[in-house]
Amino acid sequence: MTTTFEVWAPDAERVQVATGNGAKLVRRAMRPVEERPGRWRVEVTDAGHGTDYGFVLDDVDEVLPDPRSLWQPYGAHGVSRVYEHDRFAWTDQKWRGRPLRGSVLYELHIGTFTPEGTLDAAIGKLDHLVSLGVDAVELMPMASFPGTQGWGYDGVHLWAVHEPYGGPDALNRFVDAAHGRGLAVVLDVVYNHLGPSGNRLKSFGPYFTDFYATPWGDAVNFDRAGADEVRAFVVENALMWMRDHHIDGLRLDAVHAIADNQAVHILEELAIAVDGLAASLGRELFLIAESDLNDPRLVSAREAGGYGLGAQWNDDFHHALHAALSGERQGYYADFGSMEALAKVLTRVFVHDGTWSTFRGRHHGRPVDVHRIPGHRFLAYLQNHDQVGNRAVGDRIGATVPLGLLKVGAALVLTSPFTPMVFMGEEWAAGTPFCYFTDHVEPELGRAISEGRRREFGRHGWVGEVPDPQAVDTFRRSVLDWAEPGELPHREMLEWHRSLITLRRAWPDLTDPRLSEVDVAYDEEARWLVVRRGRLTVAANLGSGAARPPVTGTRVILASNPAVHLDRSGAGAAGAGLTLPGASVAIVA
Repeated sequence: MTTTFEVWAPDAERVQVATGNGAKLVRRAMRPVEERPGRWRVEVTDAGHGTDYGFVLDDVDEVLPDPRSLWQPYGAHGVSRVYEHDRFAWTDQKWRGRPLRGSVLYELHIGTFTPEGTLDAAIGKLDHLVSLGVDAVELMPMASFPGTQGWGYDGVHLWAVHEPYGGPDALNRFVDAAHGRGLAVVLDVVYNHLGPSGNRLKSFGPYFTDFYATPWGDAVNFDRAGADEVRAFVVENALMWMRDHHIDGLRLDAVHAIADNQAVHILEELAIAVDGLAASLGRELFLIAESDLNDPRLVSAREAGGYGLGAQWNDDFHHALHAALSGERQGYYADFGSMEALAKVLTRVFVHDGTWSTFRGRHHGRPVDVHRIPGHRFLAYLQNHDQVGNRAVGDRIGATVPLGLLKVGAALVLTSPFTPMVFMGEEWAAGTPFCYFTDHVEPELGRAISEGRRREFGRHGWVGEVPDPQAVDTFRRSVLDWAEPGELPHREMLEWHRSLITLRRAWPDLTDPRLSEVDVAYDEEARWLVVRRGRLTVAANLGSGAARPPVTGTRVILASNPAVHLDRSGAGAAGAGLTLPGASVAIVA
């Protein structure tokens, strides 16, 4: 067996690869690669799948892990191990992917999705997702990060699957099993920063720049000296997940924190590369951005001056719906909560589309051309890992909002013109929280994370305990309780989600992405909202008293409350026809 080792280390005068198994590693000199300045390469005849290795720069007595390591069996701080992708026996040869349009996504965190916290254990829950009716599973980051448990956004080995989750073979088994059940797999990747612990990229080259400031330290170097290799590192990483692990889509974390002033932005470069790979493989591939910019150019076609990404998360939709249901107005919810704001996101996508943002103290956003950009390019959700986990105690909306309003929220998400997403456990109104948790081995770093979390919420006026992110119990309390779906009221909420997703599949009106065809009426004082989607009308009462919103149609095809009543003789008359009890919703045809 022979393995070719290659690494980019432009400032090194000598580079060696150290290979072997266990504690004893044999060093071999590497040669400069003429056609790619700064790269070093060597072939090793006695190295192959399972061989441990690392790189030594300028004879320094330290073996560093490979920046492109595919396998980190000893964790983020250990040496790398050779992994050969073609050894895995895939069974998904007929899989051609799922288009984002018309799909329902389900976001989950592998470490807390099951008590075991592994990819193999998660395979055992895929049939639950199939019965729920979702089309794609979105995994929070898999890239190797320090410690055992964490959210994964502090990953330091972007090419390697976190070993406590099962490593690279386990991810392949999960994806293969998902495809066998008709489920696409989306992976969360982080290209705006790396974690502070175990990050050794600086030792190899100018992966970072202090020219820009970020909340997490030096910015990734996308446009300064040496940026060509850094951009290639990121683009090739994205293609690796899709080509070698058969991932169907990538969710790009916090792209608003990416600093890149080149004529072709790294996001556009990624989109071009992924489109090319999709054509080559003959299957659906897509990119979804998380962005705080409210800028539709992210999902606009490149021919129209956009980046050409497949979709983006829409936090304005979440804020409008969450605030309307919960009554919260603190922080970034300040400009949300009204029926007017909810109606605007359902028809115009963003509340802040060039308007004043009280939270930011400035104008924010850009309008969406609803005649040109389809609704499926925006993700709609009532909960996600950020909007739950970044609350002081990780409480889900079900902890404060009654079941009736939770059903209203689910209906507005799953009948929206957008791509709906459900967060794990949301479908049964899980009683477990989803806290922010970490597992940093350095005492100083762990203490800084814990104290910083308390200070942050103290500044926001939070009174009470803030769970320690470093405490094992904070992680354990976040694990889903799989006994809940069989118990009331959780079983009732689960059946409600199943019914809504079934309805979305049965009626093309609900997957019609034309935002210009969505019509919304509302009453601010009575707190009802009527959304017209083709032949269907979604009537929601967010108030406590009964309401009689104007609807067209002759039959209720789905209602959250058995007391919903439609008077056929009065249906269609202004203010008459449908009686909605407080905190209820009905879909009328």
